[in-house]
Amino acid sequence: MALLGLGLMALSACQQDDVFADLVGPNAPLPPALVKVIRAKDMGENSPILVRLYKEESELEVWKQTTDGTFALLKTYPICAWSGQLGPKRKEGDRQAPEGFYHLTPGQLNPTSNYHLAFDMGYPNAYDRANEASGTHLMIHGSCNSSGCYAMDNWQMEELYSLANHAFKGGQRSIQIQALPFRMTPQNMARHQNSPHVAFWKMLKQGTDRFDLTHKPVAVAVCEKRYVFDETLGDGRTLDAEGHCPAIETPADLMAKQVADEELQRKIASTMTPDEFVVPVASTYKTGSPISAEAYAAEQHRREGYDRDGKPLQTARSSMFRTLIQKKPAAETAREP
Repeated sequence: MALLGLGLMALSACQQDDVFADLVGPNAPLPPALVKVIRAKDMGENSPILVRLYKEESELEVWKQTTDGTFALLKTYPICAWSGQLGPKRKEGDRQAPEGFYHLTPGQLNPTSNYHLAFDMGYPNAYDRANEASGTHLMIHGSCNSSGCYAMDNWQMEELYSLANHAFKGGQRSIQIQALPFRMTPQNMARHQNSPHVAFWKMLKQGTDRFDLTHKPVAVAVCEKRYVFDETLGDGRTLDAEGHCPAIETPADLMAKQVADEELQRKIASTMTPDEFVVPVASTYKTGSPISAEAYAAEQHRREGYDRDGKPLQTARSSMFRTLIQKKPAAETAREP
């Protein structure tokens, strides 16, 4: 019994403090299991990557270049937390996670982040600035708490950081990040067609449609205060974000997809009942004000089972002593930490 008591004391003393003990940091290698998947999908460990974020689904996708030059889905990660509501970020301090097309360069990696590791998304980009949007330090980072960022748990963030490091070592200069409100399907566009952001989302869909057809990063520019997408924009031309847009020809396959998607969206919407349309939710938080507990809870979209520091509420480590330790009541583990 004495031995059992000592074991229980040792476990209870270390079970919280050593939660992050297996993290390596910014120089972490790719996990062997992930390397196996990379090779099975005809990808290179140092081949380029692309990131897609979906707010409503709370998911982050990593796409990676295959040997034929196109990108294929490598892995989908559940986002640990994002804040705000569906819709773009408009103002410093509004606690909105950004939506749009962003690019990550090696200089935007932060190995000494207060949130384990971080990527600066590059907000505001040319579109945001042209539309007088403001904000700084919008990140994809570790922990499980957000004030306008996309937070991943620390183990996920270490893996993402390693994927970015390997891509940059392989010669990739810029990683495209597509931050989206939801998967841009006709079904979702129909569900959200009453949103005040629908025009903005239709503009984003023009870019995501191109990627869905080509499985290659989208050429992005800004003119007339709007996004434009066209492969000829990659020839070195620089457009004025507030200036005139040049004539851009829409490829036939893209035009066909857009027409078909819009027709399907109308058909789906015509069969939906009023309660099937998403009711837009406005943030109750007033920019610049101290955030109340109620406003914080309303804006924090956090994955169940993690506290705000990114610690699992019940660690996955197994032990002969685990079942002998009193478990927290479900109501307690569900409360906001």
